[in-house]
Amino acid sequence: MIAYLACAIWIYLFFLHGGFWRSGPELPPAVPQDGPDVDIVVPARDEAATIGPVIASLLAQDYRGRFRVILVDDNSSDGTAALAGSDSRLTKISGEPKPPGWSGKLWALRQGIAAGNAPLLLFTDADIVHAPGHLSALVASLQSRGVAMASEMVRLNCTSLAERALVPAFVYFFQMLYPFARVNERGSSVAAAAGGVILIRRDVLTDCGGIDAIKTALIDDVALASLVKPQSAIYLGHSGLATSIRPYAHWADIWQMIARTAFTQLRYSAGLLALTVFGMALVWFVPPAALLFGHGSVALAGLVAVLLAMVSFVPTLARYGRNPLWALGLPLIALFYMAATIASATQYWFGTGANWKNRAYESSPNRN
Repeated sequence: MIAYLACAIWIYLFFLHGGFWRSGPELPPAVPQDGPDVDIVVPARDEAATIGPVIASLLAQDYRGRFRVILVDDNSSDGTAALAGSDSRLTKISGEPKPPGWSGKLWALRQGIAAGNAPLLLFTDADIVHAPGHLSALVASLQSRGVAMASEMVRLNCTSLAERALVPAFVYFFQMLYPFARVNERGSSVAAAAGGVILIRRDVLTDCGGIDAIKTALIDDVALASLVKPQSAIYLGHSGLATSIRPYAHWADIWQMIARTAFTQLRYSAGLLALTVFGMALVWFVPPAALLFGHGSVALAGLVAVLLAMVSFVPTLARYGRNPLWALGLPLIALFYMAATIASATQYWFGTGANWKNRAYESSPNRN
């Protein structure tokens, strides 16, 4: 029966789960109807390796309206602000010490928001390089779609062996968790965003309570989307105009990225963790086991589920230029993500926490 259940789940996921596997939509280059002013807020903490090209790409935006870049240096120790360069459109802010109860990134964003008054706000990470037409395309999308917030999953770095094996799956699992079509559907309760690129109307953010309303959130992009969507429509898509240049050269780097927030996503619940582990085993491990060791209809159910899983992964592999045969490795890839999720929980329970930019995460309910 468990093999039949796994097959039924895959039939649902493939045909009825918002077409998550199609790896779309992608925001096309476009020119907005007009050019409202934009404040581009870049929170940065120890980003010396990437900040130069990131700021340069933002200052090179081909946008008909006025914009300025607000770099919030979140107490960096590596000279991040100095390496950002100088320009009349670049404002550098030395971040104030983080108050208790705030996540570091959101506190930096709050300071950047307060430093400007433009009607549109673009939040972007300090590792993302933007094509010259990216800002125009984002503003055009906001206007043409009639949404209050537009967010994009940028193209992630995918050069090392660890990245080639695991990064496409990271995007694929995110799409599975938050089907983009359902995020973009006005009547759907599914809300999500990709924190690397978020364009939002300042007045809508203010009406929702501002960044203060989600100040404790570690998964700040989804929290922001959940705050905004009940008030106004939002958009989430893929980007062909922005790329992350942050490397994850080693398997441990991606492990730490997952472990940093995976248990947060489960609301620190042992019950949800158990259900997640069971669900992942059912979806990823039962079908190949049924195919290899089952007989008759059990093996057939396993075959159907395995084929649907593999076919569903191919569009994301194609987005990253990977061979479709990587889909054969999905169970092993899922095992890596499952193990990192369990590690996230154990770190939380034992008070060790994950570490990012010399800040501890998930070490206790009262996080640093």
